[in-house]
Amino acid sequence: MNPISEKISSIGVVPVIKLNNPERDAADLAAALCKGGVPVAEVTFRAAGAAKAIKLMSEAQPDMLVGAGTVLTTAQVDEAIEAGAKFIVTPGLDIEIVKYCQEKGIEIYAGCTTPTDYHAAYKLGLEVLKFFPAEQSGGLAKIKAMSAPFPMFKVMPTGGISLKNLGEYFSCPVIAACGGSYMVTADLIDNGKWDEITELCEKSVQIVKEARAK
Repeated sequence: MNPISEKISSIGVVPVIKLNNPERDAADLAAALCKGGVPVAEVTFRAAGAAKAIKLMSEAQPDMLVGAGTVLTTAQVDEAIEAGAKFIVTPGLDIEIVKYCQEKGIEIYAGCTTPTDYHAAYKLGLEVLKFFPAEQSGGLAKIKAMSAPFPMFKVMPTGGISLKNLGEYFSCPVIAACGGSYMVTADLIDNGKWDEITELCEKSVQIVKEARAK
């Protein structure tokens, strides 16, 4: 894995964030995540102002890995890079976007859930795949089954991940990290519950640590 993937894997969890009010919340959210031992974030382009959020979070916490999620176009790739994004996440496997990111020298985690996806990702030279939506696509059982013909990949499942099943996912050695929004829900962010976000991050890190130690 490259240095970005290595760092994400060492953290273990990737908060998937939709920020409705970046100017108000970005800096505080970044601080809460870092305080909880999770200095990484996937800021989704599902909300207007995603690029602004990436920029503000990166400025507030320069050592934090802030990336862009739900990227659907090369124009959004450019927007994310200009804002300071360190990685790109797509919900599906878009060959054009993958090649564009490779040309730009930015790491991309493409959504893959089928043998066809995995095979195309192999031909593109990808190393770490986003498995989305994880639980709805077969969860850990399918990830394990897919790793048999494709043992070269590490996987970042996202979708349906919570404190309840986080440890179970990390029982599988192909899991690089897990993405989730349970520690960054709209309620927590919009109501400024920064201490709760920090606490959920701390619990997540502990679960990952204990699961990997087994």
